[in-house]
Amino acid sequence: MGGIEDEELYCQGCGAKIQTEDPDKAGYTPKSSLNNEEVLCRRCFRLKHYNEIQDVDMDESDFLDMVSSIQEKDGLVVHIIDIFDVNGSLIHGLTRIVGNHPIILVGNKVDLLPKSTNKQKLKQWLRTTVNDYGIKVKDVFLVSSVKGDGIDELADALDMYRNNKDVYVVGATNVGKSTFINRLIKDSTGIKDVITTSYFPGTTLGFIKIALDENSYMVDTPGIVNKQQMAHYVSAKDLKIIHPKKEIKQRVYQLHSGQTLFFGGLARLDFVKGEKQSFICYFSNELPIHRTKLANADALYAKHVGEMLTPPDKQTLKNYPKLIKHAFRINGEKTDIVFPGLGWVSVLGNVTVEAYSPEGSNAVIRKSLI
Repeated sequence: MGGIEDEELYCQGCGAKIQTEDPDKAGYTPKSSLNNEEVLCRRCFRLKHYNEIQDVDMDESDFLDMVSSIQEKDGLVVHIIDIFDVNGSLIHGLTRIVGNHPIILVGNKVDLLPKSTNKQKLKQWLRTTVNDYGIKVKDVFLVSSVKGDGIDELADALDMYRNNKDVYVVGATNVGKSTFINRLIKDSTGIKDVITTSYFPGTTLGFIKIALDENSYMVDTPGIVNKQQMAHYVSAKDLKIIHPKKEIKQRVYQLHSGQTLFFGGLARLDFVKGEKQSFICYFSNELPIHRTKLANADALYAKHVGEMLTPPDKQTLKNYPKLIKHAFRINGEKTDIVFPGLGWVSVLGNVTVEAYSPEGSNAVIRKSLI
């Protein structure tokens, strides 16, 4: 067991089994830390106190295998998605991964959407969307783990739906699972920050069990890696820019065909054909949007990406995939052009557009969320 003979210890931050022998493996902590009241692995200690992230020798298949073990257990599954990044955070194969368990869908970070958003319509939109992927849910809730919106209502519902069984919280990396659980526990017990939280994907390395009563637990599971998420392609600095921290403000551009919008230098939208239109942009308020003529767009990108068109910063640029073009014809119905993990643009009218997103994170269209 790596230097601890008497008992198995698990990191209170990420759930990894504590070991004292190999600093490069998950769960490492110096022997001198074993007597601390709160036992954290070195990785979580540095994350908590210095906001540093360390790589560990686990890959996405390890995380997926771990989460798939839920199939053999009995309990309620709570699927957390990032309401700002539904396409990047919804686990399309959820039923295949967790088995035939009752599922509650929770849209987290609802505080990021404009206050004018119709919550009931949004819930119905989410129910329809997951149903299209073959995911049947018992109920849908909208919450803000940061602000506490909707948490009390959800907590009451979980008590009813779980029927005295365990609750397994699952989600893609970076959707706010640990923040959600911390909020739920804090509001019900007053205990703060049970679990390590971070901007960075893959913070939770194992199952973290928190007692709900004498016989059942709430279990935080490792984030499932979805390569559609922008978080996997950008630096920590850029992630903080593109990840909204407060209510997003609509930015509206009146465009003629033959104009282009750049979202930093991370993505691009060309208005190819159609009458003059309003393009309503929903992105982090920190992300610059630059308008130019379509005829100049390629040259502008080649010359100014990473400088005038930023983010990406230099670190992101080293590994950022090339931008791939996706053409869409939109006919009358209000439609979102989605850049997973970055944001979306709403348009109403008969238009042809070309959306450029990093290879591996495909732009898509959907019926308008707002």
